[in-house]
Amino acid sequence: MTYEALITMIGQYGYAALFFALWLGIVGMPVPDEGIVMTGGAVTASGLLLPIPAFLLTYLGVVSGLTLGYVLGRWIGTPALNRMRRKKKLALYVDKSERLVARYGSYALAISYFLPVVRHIIPYLVGLNKMSFRRYALISYSTGFVWTLLFFTLGYVAGDHVPQLALLVHRYGLQLLWLPAIALIVYIIIRIWKKQRRLLTKGRLDS
Repeated sequence: MTYEALITMIGQYGYAALFFALWLGIVGMPVPDEGIVMTGGAVTASGLLLPIPAFLLTYLGVVSGLTLGYVLGRWIGTPALNRMRRKKKLALYVDKSERLVARYGSYALAISYFLPVVRHIIPYLVGLNKMSFRRYALISYSTGFVWTLLFFTLGYVAGDHVPQLALLVHRYGLQLLWLPAIALIVYIIIRIWKKQRRLLTKGRLDS
C-alpha cells in the first residue's frame, strides 16, 4: 500500500482508516507506523479530518496494535517467537529486542517506540515474560501518547513531505527523535506568535 492509497483510504473511510491501518501494523503493513501517524496529521492540516478525533483514533490504533503483540506473547508464547527467528531479517530484530529487554527491563517498552520493527517485537517479549498488564499499560500507553503526539504534529507541519520524512525516520529511528521534538516546538512558537500578532493588530484597530 502506497501513501497515495492510504490517503484514498482515509478519504473513503475517514477516521476508521487511521485506526485499522495502525492496528494492522502488527502484521507488517508496507507503510511504516510513523508514516501513517504523520499522514493522519497531514490530512487534518488539509481539512480532510478534524484534528482531535483524528489524533484520538490514531493513538488508539497505535496502542491497540502493540497491545495485540503483548496479548499474543502472553498467550501463545515461545512457538511464535521461534517462528520469527526462522526468518533471517526478523531474527536480527528479535536479537536486538532481547538485548534491549535484558539491558533496560520493562523500560525497553518506552525506547522501542522509536525503533521501527523493534516496537512490535518488544510488547511480544514482555508478554512472554509475564509482565503484568497494568505495568505494560502504564509504560506503553503513556509513551505511546507522547510518540503519537510528536509524529502527528510533525505530519501536520510537514504536509506533502510526509513520505520522505517517514522514510528517513524509519531508516534512522531513534537518531531522528530530535526532528519531531523540534517541529513541535517550532509549531507552538509559530502559533503563539500568530496569536500575539492578531491581538496586536486588533488593539491597533480598536485604538
